[in-house]
Amino acid sequence: MSMVHVAPETHLVMDPLSGLVAEEREDIISYSMDPVMERIDELDKIADDLVNSLAPDRPLMNSFDGRENSSYKAGIYGNAFYGIIVGLVVAGVMALVLYMMSLISIGL
Repeated sequence: MSMVHVAPETHLVMDPLSGLVAEEREDIISYSMDPVMERIDELDKIADDLVNSLAPDRPLMNSFDGRENSSYKAGIYGNAFYGIIVGLVVAGVMALVLYMMSLISIGL
């Protein structure tokens, strides 16, 4: 927030954002909010990227072009792999239990 000196000899300043003309006073300190607003804009982009990471079809901020559905495909392949592994483990345990039951029934 920079002030424009309209008439330095009469100590008049103007705020360019609001167009307000006022007397310059020594007891008021004004700071520029431009660096803060730049950081807020950057944080806003990062927050939008974080929200986009929850949807598998949205592009991420630091990803290359054409990789919008990579999270979706990776989820399908990863879940299919773990589903097959868990299914084989459960089937193996069931086969082992049936084999043990057959051994127990033969032995009695």
